[in-house]
Amino acid sequence: MSTPKTTVHYVEDKINSWQTRSPFIILFLASLVGVATGLIGSLFQIGIAHIISWRMGIADSEFSNIYIKCLVIFLITAAMGAFSYYLVKKYAPESGGSGIPEVEGALLDLRPVRWKRVLPVKFFGGLTALGSGMVLGREGPTVQMGSSLGKMLADTTKIKNKESQHTLIATGAGAGITTAFNAPLGGILFVIEEMRGEFSYTKSSIKAVFVGCISACIVYQLIIGSSPILNIGTYISVPLNSIWIYIFLGIFVGVIGALSNFLILSTRKFLDLFYQKKEYFFVLTGALLAGFFGLLTIFLPDITGGGFLIIPNVIDELYSFYPLLILFSLRLIATVICFGSGAPGGIFSPTIALGAILGVLFGICARTIFPEYDIHLGTCAILGMAGLFAASIRAPLTGIVIVIEMTSSYILILPLILTCVTATFIAQTLGSTSLYSEILNNTLDKLGIQRK
Repeated sequence: MSTPKTTVHYVEDKINSWQTRSPFIILFLASLVGVATGLIGSLFQIGIAHIISWRMGIADSEFSNIYIKCLVIFLITAAMGAFSYYLVKKYAPESGGSGIPEVEGALLDLRPVRWKRVLPVKFFGGLTALGSGMVLGREGPTVQMGSSLGKMLADTTKIKNKESQHTLIATGAGAGITTAFNAPLGGILFVIEEMRGEFSYTKSSIKAVFVGCISACIVYQLIIGSSPILNIGTYISVPLNSIWIYIFLGIFVGVIGALSNFLILSTRKFLDLFYQKKEYFFVLTGALLAGFFGLLTIFLPDITGGGFLIIPNVIDELYSFYPLLILFSLRLIATVICFGSGAPGGIFSPTIALGAILGVLFGICARTIFPEYDIHLGTCAILGMAGLFAASIRAPLTGIVIVIEMTSSYILILPLILTCVTATFIAQTLGSTSLYSEILNNTLDKLGIQRK
C-alpha cells in the first residue's frame, strides 16, 4: 500500500521525467509572459489612442483667440514631454529610445533588466511621449515591457538558470512585436533574425517564443480585434514582366535606409554631448519637442505621430509628387530628431510610414518612365514599407512578414523578397550596420563594457 510520501516522490519523478522529455514548465511560463505582454501592450495602445483623442478634442475646441489655443496646446504637450523625459532621466535611463538594444544587451548579460523601474517608466513615459504627437512608434516600448515581464516572471519564480531567463526575456520581446503589429509570425522571426547574435537557440527556447507570441496575439485580438493594423485594400500579384522594376525600388530604399541610420546615430551622439552640459537639458529637450509637435497637430497633423494614419491617404493619391516629397522630408527630419533625442518610443512605425511614402514616390516616377506596365501605387507602398524596414533594421525576413501580416498582402511575397534583399544588400554595401546593434555598441562603449 502506497504512503503519501511515496506518492509525492512518484509525482515528482513523473514531473522530472516529463520535464526532461519536453520542458513544459518553461513553456507554461512563456505562455504567461505572452498573456501579460498582450494585456499590457493592448492597454498601452488603448491609452495612447485615448490621450491623442483627448488632445485633439482640446485642439478642436473653440477658443476666442488662436494664440491662446496654441499656447494651451503647447503647454499641455510640453508638460507631457517633460514628464516622460523626467521619468527616463530620474528612474530608468535605459528606458530611453526603443529599448530593443537594451534587450539585446540583457541577452548577452551585459545590461541589467531592472523591471521594477522599466515597466512603469516605459508605460507611462511612452504614453505621454507618443500621446503628445511626437514621431515615435509603440513597438519599442512593448518589446522592452515584454522582456521586462519575462525577467519579472523569472525572478518571481526564482529561476536561476541563465538560459531559461534569457528564453523568457526573448519570449517577452517577441510577444511585444506581436502585440504592436498583431503579427505573431513577425514576432517570432524578430527574435530569430534580429536577436540571432544574442539569443541561444534550442528546441525548448524556440518553442517558448512560439508559445509566447501565440498567447500575446490571442489576448491582443480578444481586446483590440483581429483586423489587420492597416486596412488598405487588396492587391493583385505583380506581373513577372515588370517585377525587375522593384530591384530599383530596393536600391532606392536601401540608400535612404543607410542615410536614415547615419542621421539617427549622428543625432544621438550630438545630443548626448549636449545633455552632458546641464542636468536639465534632457528634460527641457523633451518638453520643447513635445510642445512643438503638439502644435504641429493643429497645423500640419500629417507630420506628427507614428504615421499609420497617413498611409491610406498616401496610397489613395491624395498627394501629388512634390507635396509628397516635402512630406517625406519633413517626416524624416521629425523621425531623426524624436527618436534621436532619447524619447521612450520606437522607430518601426515611423520607418514603415516613411517606406510607404518612398514607395509611392517611386511608383509615381516608375509609372511615368514605364507607362506600358501596370504599376499600382499601393503595391509600391507595401514594398517600400518592408524595404526601408529591412534596410534600417537589417532584418529582411522580419520586415517582409510584419508588413504581410499588417496588410494581408500575401500575394506580393515575391516582389517583397526581391525588394527587401536588394535594400539590405545596398545598405550593407554602403557600410550601414543594424541600427539597434550600433546603439547597443555605443551604450557599452560609454559604460566601458567590452562586448562579448
